[in-house]
Amino acid sequence: MQYIQVTFEFKSIEDYQRDLLINDLAGIGFNTFEDTETGFSAFIEKDNFQESALKALLLSYNDELDYSYAVTEIAGENWNEQWEKNFEPLVISDQCYVRATFHAPKPEYPFEIVIDPKMAFGTGHHQTTTMMMEYILSMDLNGKVVFDMGCGTGILAFLAAKKGASQLTAIDYDQVCYESTVENAALNNITNIDIICGGKEVIPNATYDVILANINRNILLDQIGRYSEVLKTAGEIVFSGFYESPDLEMIKEACLKVGMQYQDHKKINDWVAARFIKQ
Repeated sequence: MQYIQVTFEFKSIEDYQRDLLINDLAGIGFNTFEDTETGFSAFIEKDNFQESALKALLLSYNDELDYSYAVTEIAGENWNEQWEKNFEPLVISDQCYVRATFHAPKPEYPFEIVIDPKMAFGTGHHQTTTMMMEYILSMDLNGKVVFDMGCGTGILAFLAAKKGASQLTAIDYDQVCYESTVENAALNNITNIDIICGGKEVIPNATYDVILANINRNILLDQIGRYSEVLKTAGEIVFSGFYESPDLEMIKEACLKVGMQYQDHKKINDWVAARFIKQ
């Protein structure tokens, strides 16, 4: 599979500007980002790339950022080799150790997740994934039925399984993410999981105790109604992939309309994860 790499260079950029740009790029299909010394690179499947959409997005940044960018076509295997050089193990809340297959295990941690990310988002390193995992680690999931929407590598579903979830459903619209979740489920010996490729339209007509959705604001706003339909009364839902302002208030308002009450939220830099309960 072929990918497009867009490499951005900035004379100067604030953290919040970088995060906003990355969030906007994710909104047009870019699904993986890698820091460089002078900016960052963004990756997207070649078939999903439209330079006209990229140029239209960047118009809103022309007045506030001094930047340049270069577009390069790369082979998937070359990207994966780059991941192996840069993917460092990660510890979440002193409880969960996230590593790749080429790292040594650390049995001293209660939970270990093995991830070979390929082009899929979700190694735990991004602030949104970290906060989602912190929430999962704080929850009692024994015997719970859990739904992970926008699963990426499957990392959130796998942690839920290791926390005692009885049945899991993981969905992602991206074929690479779907394949990555299937492969990573095998690496982690997760067998009680249904993995589906698609969007809102493939969400099963089932009911769930817990829903996890780490996507972006616009997709969440579009799908919140459907989440409410499949979430059990008194069930919990945790969202991330958006900012504190103005996104959190928009998410709260949308949830309130469908009977999901805000409980609390976490914040790292400007990124937010928030927890709601269905009334």
